[in-house]
Amino acid sequence: MIRFGLDRLLAEPDLRRPLAGRRVALLAHPASVTRELVHAADALAALPDVRLTALFGPQHGARGDKQDNMVESPDEFDARLGIPVFSLYGAVRRPTPAMMDTFDVLLVDLQDLGCRVYTYLTTLRYVLEAAAAHGKSVWVLDRPNPLGRGIEGGLLQPGWESFVGAGSLPMRHGLTLGEAGRWFIATLGLDVDYHAVSLTGWEPDAAPGYGWPLGQRTWINPSPNAPTPWMARCYPGTVLIEGTTLSEGRGTTRPLEGFGAPWIDPWRLLAAMESLAPQWLTGCRLRPFFFEPTFHKHAGERCGGIMIHVEDPAHYDPRRFRPWRLVALALKALRRLHPDRPLWHANPYEYEYERLAIDLIDGGPRLRQWVEDEAAAPADLDAMIEPEERAWAEIRAPFLL
Repeated sequence: MIRFGLDRLLAEPDLRRPLAGRRVALLAHPASVTRELVHAADALAALPDVRLTALFGPQHGARGDKQDNMVESPDEFDARLGIPVFSLYGAVRRPTPAMMDTFDVLLVDLQDLGCRVYTYLTTLRYVLEAAAAHGKSVWVLDRPNPLGRGIEGGLLQPGWESFVGAGSLPMRHGLTLGEAGRWFIATLGLDVDYHAVSLTGWEPDAAPGYGWPLGQRTWINPSPNAPTPWMARCYPGTVLIEGTTLSEGRGTTRPLEGFGAPWIDPWRLLAAMESLAPQWLTGCRLRPFFFEPTFHKHAGERCGGIMIHVEDPAHYDPRRFRPWRLVALALKALRRLHPDRPLWHANPYEYEYERLAIDLIDGGPRLRQWVEDEAAAPADLDAMIEPEERAWAEIRAPFLL
């Protein structure tokens, strides 16, 4: 039976002993719950040997859900626990000295999605850097990477660091958050008191979850548009759509599992993708579909597009499913089918106002340039990206728990 870091900390007094007499803060979100679905803040506050002095919330909030990107959460006061709640996605994204003064040890209990773009990874980096500067301790209460150990996508390029690009990782990196903390500390040369309360019983390659313990733990949205483990499987690819004029399904009941636009013919798009790189369409089922977003891009318009199905064990194969390549292929096919359509949006994205969102998301301009280059073939993208994927497997090895 799998045990998450939070559940281990609650059940094993020896693990908590170093916290005795110290002020403890918690960085958490709505998915930070015990096996019994008690929020980490409430479970920790109920312990007689833990003194909880502050809560921190990442993007979308510590207990509540802010729906969209660049929708900020305010600092507030938790009347139930009688402690302040500091937002790391509001007036600041890095903790201030005043915030750091409220604790001695920061517990980080965040369910991540295993994708470089997901901002909890960046928030972890920021709190580690602040802890090193202020002499504080950081403990990560580890949780599974729902994508298991799979690797896909190129490494973030130098100079492309941002709130959706915390470091030179691939899009799908295969680390838990506790392991990512170890990698950040080594890569950034941080001098910080760090501890990961590791998982026990996690089998990242085991069916049917291949990363997420299906049948053992309830899936709680780690962000409002992450309603299922199936979304997590698709996200390293479908997150690219956030940098385009297409809808990624926000405003529907299955966000980030499909995509489309009012001008797309799904059958024509699928045929073009099949003709370009059928080997990139494996490990899943693709279904032509139509949808009408209730908010966000193309709200109220009928969109044609593609739904990616990875929920059926008979269809899903984690060794063959490569969502980043699949969505890259869709963009390539759309550029060939509609050479005059504007594909990349120029709106602000995660507090970046100059650089294109698609380049920020992919960690550099290479993918966009490949899509726009009429002569560039799928084999050219593989030749560029595969060496970096192999290199990452070796780079991350020492940090795996």
